Amino acid sequence: MANTGPAVSGMHVARFHKLGLCVLNLFRAFSIAEGVSFLVILGVSLGLISRDHVFLIGMTHGVLFLVYMLLSLWVSNIRNWSVLVWFLIFLAAVVPFAFIGVELFLRREEKNQGSQSALA
Repeated sequence: MANTGPAVSGMHVARFHKLGLCVLNLFRAFSIAEGVSFLVILGVSLGLISRDHVFLIGMTHGVLFLVYMLLSLWVSNIRNWSVLVWFLIFLAAVVPFAFIGVELFLRREEKNQGSQSALA
């Protein structure tokens, strides 16, 4: 009988890597959607957008914000980010246009993850 321990272990690592990349991409999408919805809310506050749709816009933004926070916790756990990095990601959710900085950070993280998997 052949020892299949390392092959199974390698398979799990590859599956975990793929899951981490999928979750990171999902988080990136929700980060952008949450940031844009926040700007829409500010547009309503400034009178640039009609107040007729406040409930729908507010509810959409609220759901996106909650999913953003849950995904940020999940990604920070998978990526082993420090509490400080997660806290900065959280703060970016309440600062207008900060989602652009988060997107740049997440792109760099994705590129780093891709280069690390190529080395392995």
